[in-house]
Amino acid sequence: MSFADIWLFLQQGVWSGLVTGSVYALLAVAVVIVFKTTDVPNFAQGEIFMVGGYVALFMILVLGWHYAVVIPATLAAVAAICALFQRVVMERVIRAKGVGVQLVIATLGLAYVLKGAVRQTGLGDAPRSLPALISSDTVVIGDAVLTRLDLMILFTAVAVMLALYVLFNHTRIGKAMRAVGMNPRASQIVGVSLVRIRMAVWALAGLISAVSAILITPKILITPDIGHVAILAFAAAIVGGITSIPGAVVGGFIIGVAENLVGLFVSTNAIVVAPFLAILIVLIVRPQGILGGKAQVKKV
Repeated sequence: MSFADIWLFLQQGVWSGLVTGSVYALLAVAVVIVFKTTDVPNFAQGEIFMVGGYVALFMILVLGWHYAVVIPATLAAVAAICALFQRVVMERVIRAKGVGVQLVIATLGLAYVLKGAVRQTGLGDAPRSLPALISSDTVVIGDAVLTRLDLMILFTAVAVMLALYVLFNHTRIGKAMRAVGMNPRASQIVGVSLVRIRMAVWALAGLISAVSAILITPKILITPDIGHVAILAFAAAIVGGITSIPGAVVGGFIIGVAENLVGLFVSTNAIVVAPFLAILIVLIVRPQGILGGKAQVKKV
């Protein structure tokens, strides 16, 4: 392989990795914000992402709605599902003094319910994809070849990340979410409603998942089993720092670029190994993640 080929593959791998990594980053942020406020990993994250894709698909194929209506309706529907789950299920487990294992099992139950519901609709009988939001004309950046859809995915994902930055740093509800994530008891003392904030966090996680689904499903085929993408979201969150939102973004891009470079330089069969290899390296070198802050020791 000549230097020119290596340079070509490197550019293509990085740009393609940034596109897929932007989606992983959004899903990782959804994982992190739920974990920070509840101390529970959301194992239904992949299924929430999957439902976002199928809700949009149902509105387009069955109801015949235009994207201008489908996008806000999908975001609202998935956010409502997540908020309702938090209020009806998770909050009751918390009030019953449920431990972490019971909360984790509740998220697993949500995952199976969502997957079963999609299978019952009949839309999950065959792999499907959403119609493209824009044309798939190619765009050349350096020596890398992308499509207009790729650029839309990347730019939209980055715009959502910037909006989240503004939300968490310059709005009252965003600051309340951060406060609950840091110290729930102190937040409650100063008047923050833990119930409302937890509902808002789950709704936000659902909204982010729906955005991710709408962005990427015109590019890939979706099935009821596509929820395994959550593994990559968790990988990104662990690499960046499971309690760090900026870390989740960095981890998402790292996982996306690593996957594409491994697929180009090593083998497509090795792509599935790349995220776990990244996790192992980070856990050995910096267990708390790249932006996870100082390692903490807790008594058990």
